[in-house]
Amino acid sequence: MLPQRHRLAGQAWILRSGHSQGDRRQHHEGAGTVMALTEREAVLVAEARALQPELVRLRREIHADPEIGLDLPRTQRRVLDALAGLDLTVVAGRASSSVVAVLTGAAPGPAVVLRADMDALPLAQAPGGETVSATQGVMHACGHDLHTAMLVGAARLLAARRDAIAGRVVFVFQPGEEGYDGMRVMLEDGLMDLIGPAALATYGLHTVAATVPHGIFTGKADASHASTATLAITVRGRGGHAGFPHAAVDPVPAAAELILALQVRLTRAVDVFDPAIITVGAIHGGTAANVIPDEVSLTGTARVFSPTQADRLPGLIREVCAGVATTYGVAIDVDYRPGYPVVMNDAEEVDRFRDVVTDLFGPSRYQPLAAPIPAGDDYARLMERIPGAFLLLGAGRPAADGVEYANHSGRAIFDDSLLADGVAALTAVTLRRLSGFPGEALSREVP
Repeated sequence: MLPQRHRLAGQAWILRSGHSQGDRRQHHEGAGTVMALTEREAVLVAEARALQPELVRLRREIHADPEIGLDLPRTQRRVLDALAGLDLTVVAGRASSSVVAVLTGAAPGPAVVLRADMDALPLAQAPGGETVSATQGVMHACGHDLHTAMLVGAARLLAARRDAIAGRVVFVFQPGEEGYDGMRVMLEDGLMDLIGPAALATYGLHTVAATVPHGIFTGKADASHASTATLAITVRGRGGHAGFPHAAVDPVPAAAELILALQVRLTRAVDVFDPAIITVGAIHGGTAANVIPDEVSLTGTARVFSPTQADRLPGLIREVCAGVATTYGVAIDVDYRPGYPVVMNDAEEVDRFRDVVTDLFGPSRYQPLAAPIPAGDDYARLMERIPGAFLLLGAGRPAADGVEYANHSGRAIFDDSLLADGVAALTAVTLRRLSGFPGEALSREVP
């Protein structure tokens, strides 16, 4: 008998005969690879792609109406509307515009937590994308609109498979990732009470432009994202006439020396295989060319990839500041504020997520993340409590000038044709964790 061929969004699966209904495998032919795929997994991918038009509409609505910080009432309302009618227990946040939706399976068991961030950036969007922000100076430039739409899609597919789930799935829609520590706010607002004591794993996806090839999923065990800290330094001198610097205490050259000294000190004191980054992003001081100011302020960020360096770096910065202060006769105040912890991935969960991606889409769609990225994410706070995997998905598209701009650029463009792939991956890894794809439950009608 000739194999039955199924076409899904331009890709081919071949259903092989000679196996039982529950074990029949299909083979994905693409990018020179033949990949084994169960019939139920193929159905799941097809259903995710059937949701694509609806998910694109939701993503573009959110993109056109971005909100910043912890208060995202319009985004929250869109998420609540998108989840309406599903067999979920939905809780809106009290301290923020978060949404937590809980799917209780047909049998008791542990919980899997899926997380997406929802907030935008205070950034003007350049023209050129399919959808342009209608709010001046605010843009979804980090893909959070895609993350939100993907998690809605996963909720729809998993709710349709409730009978296949032994346990609970908790969908976490989080505001305030961009500098507002929204995960901390949600944890203080009772998130772990909603998740319950038997949390088995947590999974997340983050879309990136320019730094990961288009359509590629990537991740790594242990540290994948840096810890962050905010640095505010004030160099205090004594102002005076610029023509009489000997009669003043000039904070400007001291500030300049400090910036350079911090960089040199890192190269001498920090192991290159356990690195640290200090970037001074802003310098403010003085009002006129012929006036020595009383003080200069510096603000910046620090990034490290291990708890050891996170503990050590504040003291190292203060040592450098003390040396410069003594040399230049100034006073230096240091305000070092720790931000997000290192994102630490569980090796087994990363492998499990990788296997799902390669089974669904072929081995060419996954590449190991060679090294941690120096971006931070407050998802780390949840992953400190629950073992998990946080994967990246390359989703950038070139702008009109042919350049693919990175996240946090006003010219960044994200490809929402990949939404269904993210939905399928999140759904499949959850089902494998809580059910192992039992029976025929994966072919249920999606509401």
